[in-house]
Amino acid sequence: MTGGTAEKLESSEPTQGIVETITDGVTKGVKELVVGEKPRVVPKPGDGQKIYEIDPTLKDFRSHLDYRYSEYRRIRAAIDQHEGGLEAFSRGYEKLGFTRSAEGITYREWAPGAHSAALVGDFNNWNPNADTMTRDDYGVWEIFLPNNADGSPAIPHGSRVKIRMDTPSGVKDSISAWIKFSVQAPGEIPFNGIYYDPPEEEKYVFQHPQPKRPESLRIYESHIGMSSPEPKINSYANFRDEVLPRIKRLGYNAVQIMAIQEHSYYASFGYHVTNFFAPSSRFGTPEDLKSLIDRAHELGLLVLMDIVHSHSSNNTLDGLNGFDGTDTHYFHGGPRGHHWMWDSRLFNYGSWEVLRFLLSNARWWLEEYKFDGFRFDGVTSMMYTHHGLQMTFTGNYGEYFGFATDVDAVVYLMLVNDLIHGLHPDAVSIGEDVSGMPTFCIPVPDGGVGFDYRLHMAVADKWIELLKQSDESWKMGDIVHTLTNRRWLEKCVTYAESHDQALVGDKTIAFWLMDKDMYDFMALDRPSTPRIDRGIALHKMIRLVTMGLGGEGYLNFMGNEFGHPEWIDFPRGPQTLPTGKVLPGNNNSYDKCRRRFDLGDADFLRYHGMQEFDQAMQHLEEKYGFMTSEHQYVSRKHEEDKVIIFERGDLVFVFNFHWSNSFFDYRVGCSRPGKYKVALDSDDALFGGFSRLDHDVDYFTTNIRMTTGRALSRCTLRAELRSCMPLQSKNQQLLVTRQRENSRELVDRERSDGQRREAALSAMTGRGSCLFPRCQEEQMDR
Repeated sequence: MTGGTAEKLESSEPTQGIVETITDGVTKGVKELVVGEKPRVVPKPGDGQKIYEIDPTLKDFRSHLDYRYSEYRRIRAAIDQHEGGLEAFSRGYEKLGFTRSAEGITYREWAPGAHSAALVGDFNNWNPNADTMTRDDYGVWEIFLPNNADGSPAIPHGSRVKIRMDTPSGVKDSISAWIKFSVQAPGEIPFNGIYYDPPEEEKYVFQHPQPKRPESLRIYESHIGMSSPEPKINSYANFRDEVLPRIKRLGYNAVQIMAIQEHSYYASFGYHVTNFFAPSSRFGTPEDLKSLIDRAHELGLLVLMDIVHSHSSNNTLDGLNGFDGTDTHYFHGGPRGHHWMWDSRLFNYGSWEVLRFLLSNARWWLEEYKFDGFRFDGVTSMMYTHHGLQMTFTGNYGEYFGFATDVDAVVYLMLVNDLIHGLHPDAVSIGEDVSGMPTFCIPVPDGGVGFDYRLHMAVADKWIELLKQSDESWKMGDIVHTLTNRRWLEKCVTYAESHDQALVGDKTIAFWLMDKDMYDFMALDRPSTPRIDRGIALHKMIRLVTMGLGGEGYLNFMGNEFGHPEWIDFPRGPQTLPTGKVLPGNNNSYDKCRRRFDLGDADFLRYHGMQEFDQAMQHLEEKYGFMTSEHQYVSRKHEEDKVIIFERGDLVFVFNFHWSNSFFDYRVGCSRPGKYKVALDSDDALFGGFSRLDHDVDYFTTNIRMTTGRALSRCTLRAELRSCMPLQSKNQQLLVTRQRENSRELVDRERSDGQRREAALSAMTGRGSCLFPRCQEEQMDR
């Protein structure tokens, strides 16, 4: 099949077909009867030329971009010719590793550097002479173990297994690269591979359909192990029962889970993966994880996996490093194969079997566990040979399309996005790219890399930069520029802070704002301090202006919605650096590796008001969908008043960042006339504010025009210092935010006969933000 045709996947009315499994481009001759699924199509390559229509500036770099796309088409064509297409190629887990048939167990492993190999484990008392393996011409070792006489498998479920190889580096035991479960035995350091094949009655059966992808993503970033209020490692089961309902109640529609792939070093936050197909055993079994995901789907939540394909753990005992005794098995050799800052190994994306391994890995998590998509970690490191280290990206296109670009890695990203969207059109792919690579979120057939979203990473950095300065130094134009500095037609997931800002050595936004005062002045029955008042006000404003102006999706790391105090510090002992310097540990303490959800739930603490505001913010976006609206217009960035005003969708946002001034009779431009009313007020006492605004006041536009270069009507409102609020039209359902019993209800306000559609406008109190819906009728004369 050529690259110019679409690749049709197996039909699944229940139909049967013959699948040929191929290794390294050569048919192995093993044919299996399979049951297909509904017809699905992997996108055809296309001509890759639409990117030049979207951004004509790219024409100056046509030679590089056309070469990139030709390499993608070449690989697609080779996969079609030698492997039967991308769909078949990505089923590597059905061939390699352990597979079970009615007759017995087959184990295959690609290890071309090994001189000999044997399967060892509990089942044969670790005898290397009992079950030796044979090698084919392409470096794949294989053994078949027939069932026992009673029909039971030769390897019992739950047995420890490894492959013992005589390699150029000596004899070594390794965990299969395709292992589906691995466990660290008590008292042992390296993990052991586990033959995982539970009886049918113990396998989890999914009960609920996967939700459709929402128009706008509101992502709750989470980590299973540290999701308990107690200083311990939490479980999949507890997260399912306790944390998922919380996420749903807060108004998020997706949960992004970190540290799923097995990682032997807990303090790596899951980013030094050792076993790519195995869910972390610290939190429970694979069936427990499936139950968690099914429960999330029942609640209507997407489940996104933080997948790591940018690098691999440096471990040789239980990881991929030196698997077959060579330096170049899955990775580049020499310095190119080592990430000097992360102390990890770097994949060779130009290797056929590496492509099979990684593409199959992505598909495995989508189909076996029913994840709804991925957040790809460290994509900047993949796309450039300098890995983005000691490099400042200025936006000059030559920085993206030149000799520093790793074209093999970019082609892999195009292939995996092809696969994800072809097999699962509703699946979400998000890339962590700090460079701002053009075409990153353009579909692959159009010449792009194919991600749905990129993380808008500059926003969090900007907030930390500002929090180190005095309030007087904040530039409204600088804030707006950072939030809106996005490429046309390339969607972003924005965030004020993620897990990165919470790690030991850094501070959360709440801790930057309130510091040690958080220890003594967060109880409502005790006096506050100016630092606490300022911190709570700005915490709410920063989050809302980020959501309102910063992207098409929004992300929050668990606990930050209520201003979780302090930092994250995983349990760790002393660590000796390659230089010989010893870094002290924390006595393996879990005290700062947990989430104190009890603080946000306690209505006698100020954390509770911050959590209530975040919940109201999420529900407001659910109601109006402003993040995905094409209408975005910033009407004011006033440096002296410290005021930002903009329209997004049917809402008008007003933010007063001034540290001391409240404004009365403040003129606000809005593109359509009408009557406006407060929809969300950050100064509401429910949210830890001072309730200085009357929510029953209506704000009317006038016929006076603003001098903003655009015809705008004017509305007079009150803007208190350090406050913000949204306004909405009265003919729409209103999100009522002044609730005194922890409830949120939608109130339908019918307009009277003959009354035109109105848009609610909000005033601001102190430092605060406002959100106003635009009128839908009576457009202004242009």
